[in-house]
Amino acid sequence: QVQLVESGGGLVQPGGSLRLSCAVSGSIFSINVMGWYRQAPGKQRELVASITTGGSTNYRDSVKGRFTISIDNAKNTVYLQMNSLKPEDTAVYYCNAARTTSWGARTDYWGQGTQVTVSS
Repeated sequence: QVQLVESGGGLVQPGGSLRLSCAVSGSIFSINVMGWYRQAPGKQRELVASITTGGSTNYRDSVKGRFTISIDNAKNTVYLQMNSLKPEDTAVYYCNAARTTSWGARTDYWGQGTQVTVSS
């Protein structure tokens, strides 16, 4: 099992910044991709950014140039630095850890979510 604990959400004004953290523990040796997802009220959960154990990153178009995902392997922690926040970034943000295989199987683990609200 893998446990994920997020922190760092809150209320911020448009144009502000927040950094989300996700502490990972448990059977992490087999995890090969980490990501941040978000879900706004009435909308489906969507991928915000992901990073592989090899360091490859992927971002949804709407956050490119504003958000940065990173891993501190010594602390087993994944971060999402969010700058130039917009009201449309308001959502519950979820940390995700995934174990994927070459034949397409995938096992996902999720954190409890942290609320990010961008409002003046």
